[in-house]
Amino acid sequence: MMQRDTFKNITQNQLITGVKENDALILKWIYQQNFAKIRQLIMQNKGDEEQAKDIYQEAFTAFWMNVKSGKFQPENGSAISGYLYQIAKNKWLDYLRSAEFKKSTNYENHHDITSGIEEDRESLFVQLENAFKHLGDGCQSLLRKFYFQKQSMEEIAQAFGWTPASARNNKYRCVQQLREKIKGISNK
Repeated sequence: MMQRDTFKNITQNQLITGVKENDALILKWIYQQNFAKIRQLIMQNKGDEEQAKDIYQEAFTAFWMNVKSGKFQPENGSAISGYLYQIAKNKWLDYLRSAEFKKSTNYENHHDITSGIEEDRESLFVQLENAFKHLGDGCQSLLRKFYFQKQSMEEIAQAFGWTPASARNNKYRCVQQLREKIKGISNK
C-alpha cells in the first residue's frame, strides 16, 4: 500500500503533469488522498458506501478529463483536493435533487444500472442496445457525445445551447431513462 505522504512535497503543478502523463502512482495517490473526505460528505448526507464510491469515481473521472484537456489549472497548494471535492459535492447534490432520490424510500434497495438484469454480458449488451434504441433522439445524441465521442459536458452544453449545469442534469436524466428502459426490457 502506498504511503499517505508519498507525494506530500510535490507541487500541485507536478501532480497535474503526472495526471496528464497518466502516471499510475500519482493517479493512485491523488485518488487515495481524497476519497475519505468525499466518502464522509456522502455518508453524512443520506448516502451509503456504494454511492460514495460511485460518486467519487465519477468525480475523479471528470477531474482527470478536465486536467487532460487543460480546463483545470491549480491555483494553490490544495487546489486538486478542493476541485475534486467540489465536483463530488455537485454530483451528489444533483443526485439528491433527482427524481430517483426523491422517490426512493429504502436506500438498501438502491441499485445500479445492471440491477435485476442477467449478468451474462452478451445479454446485457443486447438489453442495453435495445433500451438505447427506445430513448428519444435528444438523449441518444447526448449519451453518444458523452460516452462514445468522449466530449466534455462543456462541449455538449455548447452543442445543445445549454449551460454546463443543464447539460449535466440532462445527461443524468437520460441515464436514468436508460436505466428504466433496461429494467423494463429485463422484466419482460
